[in-house]
Amino acid sequence: METIDIKYLKSLAKQYPTISAAATEIINLQAILSLPKGTEHFITDIHGEYEQFQHVMKNGSGAIKRKIEEEFGNSLSVVEKKGIATLIYYPELKLEQVLRQEENLEDWYKVTLYRLIRVCKGASSKYTRSKVRKALPKDFAYVIEELLMGRPDITDQEAYYSEIVNSVICTGRATELVVAFCNLIRRLVVDHLHVVGDIFDRGPYPNLIMDTLIEHHSVDIQWGNHDVLWMGAAAGNLACIANVIRISAKYGNLDILEEGYGINLIPLARFAMTKYAQDSCDAFQLDYREDEYDIKDVQLDEKMHKAIAIIQFKLEGQLIKKRPEFQMEHRLFLDKMDLEKGNVMVEGKRYPLKDTYFPTLDKEHPYELSPEEKDVVERLKIAFLNCEKLQKHVRFLYTKGSLYKVYNGNLLYHGCVPFNEDGSFKKVCIFDKEYSGKELYDILEHYARKGYYSIDLEEKEKGLDILWFIWQNANSPVFGKSKMTTFERYFITEKETHKEPKNPYYHLLEQEEIVNKILVEFGLPVKESHIINGHVPVETKRGESPIKCGGKLLIIDGGFSKAYQPKTGIAGYTLIYNSYGLLLAAHEPFESVEQAVQNGSDIHSDLMLVQHVNRRKTVADTDVGKEIKENIADLEKLLCAYREGSIVEQQ
Repeated sequence: METIDIKYLKSLAKQYPTISAAATEIINLQAILSLPKGTEHFITDIHGEYEQFQHVMKNGSGAIKRKIEEEFGNSLSVVEKKGIATLIYYPELKLEQVLRQEENLEDWYKVTLYRLIRVCKGASSKYTRSKVRKALPKDFAYVIEELLMGRPDITDQEAYYSEIVNSVICTGRATELVVAFCNLIRRLVVDHLHVVGDIFDRGPYPNLIMDTLIEHHSVDIQWGNHDVLWMGAAAGNLACIANVIRISAKYGNLDILEEGYGINLIPLARFAMTKYAQDSCDAFQLDYREDEYDIKDVQLDEKMHKAIAIIQFKLEGQLIKKRPEFQMEHRLFLDKMDLEKGNVMVEGKRYPLKDTYFPTLDKEHPYELSPEEKDVVERLKIAFLNCEKLQKHVRFLYTKGSLYKVYNGNLLYHGCVPFNEDGSFKKVCIFDKEYSGKELYDILEHYARKGYYSIDLEEKEKGLDILWFIWQNANSPVFGKSKMTTFERYFITEKETHKEPKNPYYHLLEQEEIVNKILVEFGLPVKESHIINGHVPVETKRGESPIKCGGKLLIIDGGFSKAYQPKTGIAGYTLIYNSYGLLLAAHEPFESVEQAVQNGSDIHSDLMLVQHVNRRKTVADTDVGKEIKENIADLEKLLCAYREGSIVEQQ
């Protein structure tokens, strides 16, 4: 046996000091391999829609309903099963309703607890006792374990089992136990959550979504372009900060910055009211929701909207000039405006400007900030860098996130793999070296992390600039368009200038050889592997399908954001991957939590079976299973070392 093996095995022997200990662990691990694989839940493009996100999380895209159906079948009515589901989703709110309406609470508690115990037993059956035990709430760990492991149908245990339930009711803890069971069921039904990008922007509560994700038991995140934008802002990239504020202003969501994160926008407000006091800001009207926006703020917010937009164009212009390797000179417009004639040159053609009031623009140096703008920008930068809650959320994105992930035979990413029209991977120059395919993702992620963490000032600066590059460069995998026509949409009426042609990826992905090429590039076999792709809304009402190449590629953004729903016709796609295969859920818009609790209404989901496996998947078929097999092999080597005397047991 090699020296390096002996050294490793001696280290392993500290954890398993005897033949008995090592053999027992091998038995335990072998048994785990035979268990059904845990259920994975995929969601993407949440865009701040907290209520809908919460409901999809709570119902597991229909996984809770399916578990109830499996357990009770036709033994309960549809209304009863719907009531159990609503209780599991929103136990506290549903219990408030029950306490007001139910006449015989004791009987209701008994019946409900027995039903919840049955659902919970079904949900826990694919896990080891140890894993279930770790998931139990501390206050009721003993009680729940006894109820889950007990057999009320066996005479010897019936009295014991019933007495536990009766005692819980008599001591006034039934309500808390019901809540504990509901929370545990949701925890057990979905083993792992994948968020395939774009938590931020458009919707009003990305901060609440981040708080929920931080508390989740098992999650990974693939960064979307909007997530990277906020990461860049938190790292101190000025152009990213301006974009974050502009988008928040545009959608009437400045409250997310001021109240959600405590970022002081007063300096910007004062500046806007001073410089744009007499400006109607017609080109900067807000796209707000009438039921969620205080209309009295509209004039101030429109002025702030314009002020930060002009600052953004200046800051981006500085960055484009600083980094010619980004090849974005065609996005410089402030120096191409003729304000006297009221037009601007765009791609060789002059267009009338909708707005010619630019009080902070220096004709000779159009991309320089005015002294007042510099002061505002510096104050905003300090506010973003010192925002404790934002920094906590962004650190979580870095810790749990990446530009792509390979997990259990699936490749997850937001956006696209940049391609040329001929089907070859596009080569992109990043700081004097070309990258394509997987290497492009890796180098961009490398610099994105440097932009936040590096203590080397030169490397940090490169990283900060790359964060903005990832946000809106044509060669960014998470952007996937030739340009972002923000300037044109504000200032030019002609729709021809608003077009944002997509990367060839989006029509090439209909070809199976292209999908296979991507899978191979990321080290996956072409058989039984899938690409899970977010970013581009699927326009279902126009006949578009989220399933490409016979299910090898799945686009699961169907319009989670309310801003997209008129275009898509639905309220988003989510995906479930359990031991039986892949299930794609298409959701209709969610009304409200109140409706869900009061009437038992739910997100209506149409399920499409993407893949059904011939043999039920077990832990042995997963990435965790591979690790377990490696651990078993190491333990078997340790056993051999004990038995041949290379390592001595520690009795």
